[in-house]
Amino acid sequence: MGKSKSEPSIERQLALQDALDLLRGKWKILILRSLYLNGTIRFKDLLETSKGITPKVLSNELQQLEENLLITRTVNNTKPVTVSYALTSHATETLPVINALIEFGLKHRKKIKSSVLFATLFIAEMLRYF
Repeated sequence: MGKSKSEPSIERQLALQDALDLLRGKWKILILRSLYLNGTIRFKDLLETSKGITPKVLSNELQQLEENLLITRTVNNTKPVTVSYALTSHATETLPVINALIEFGLKHRKKIKSSVLFATLFIAEMLRYF
């Protein structure tokens, strides 16, 4: 029997689900972007660059990123002991995705702002008649 027409579609759908699961959450993409911009970075510095994240949540997100082979964790032999994180070569494949999301976000913000501005001006104009 030959392959059904839906197999490639199902495989692509599962691949999309994998990618979404990998990057899902409020912080993972922001953490990856911070590592792209800063290179190897210590936990404390990563905490500062991710405004609003708690140490526990950052630790959990980093652990998941490490389990998925997107970052490496290095325990530095310093006093006190410090931990630093870096992107893996595999993680660099997410850069075009992150950049595409940034570009979409910029276009979307512009569209929303112009839409809100138009609505505000329209309402102001309508109020002149009452």
